[in-house]
Amino acid sequence: MLALFLAFFRIGLFTFGGGFAMLPFIEREVVERKGWLSREELTDCLALVQTIPGPVAVNTAIMVGRRMAGKVGALLATVGVVLPPFVVILVIASSYGHLQNNLWVNAFFAGVRPVVVGLIAASAIKLGRSILHSWSSWLIFSLVLLALVIGGVNPVWVIMGAAILGWGFARLE
Repeated sequence: MLALFLAFFRIGLFTFGGGFAMLPFIEREVVERKGWLSREELTDCLALVQTIPGPVAVNTAIMVGRRMAGKVGALLATVGVVLPPFVVILVIASSYGHLQNNLWVNAFFAGVRPVVVGLIAASAIKLGRSILHSWSSWLIFSLVLLALVIGGVNPVWVIMGAAILGWGFARLE
């Protein structure tokens, strides 16, 4: 169980940009390094955590932790992934007034922002490769992309609509 805590502690410690930016790190740790889940199992887990309220990284930690070691595992993985950012936020909040105009801090964030976008894009591409294998999955993906990017549809409605479409396509296939 210590390995579970440490794995998610590392994820929380070395990831900038929030839950979606953590996905490549979670995949590397949980699938590639530890072998706790297959890529497909992680994809299913991520699909599920997207449909429930809360931060992606925390919900994923709960799901993986519970799968590996029950309720105690869920707690350990969650504390592991939340503790490093919590400490960093406390430090930043306590000295924000001194740091907000600091040239080095601003330069750091200017460099990190594009990295976060790259991490999210890389995660989306990897997930897409493991999911988009049928005409129905490509159709749902395309409709969701159009609804979100062009239509500005609320993500809740998009998730519910995609779930209904997925259910319908599954019954047809």
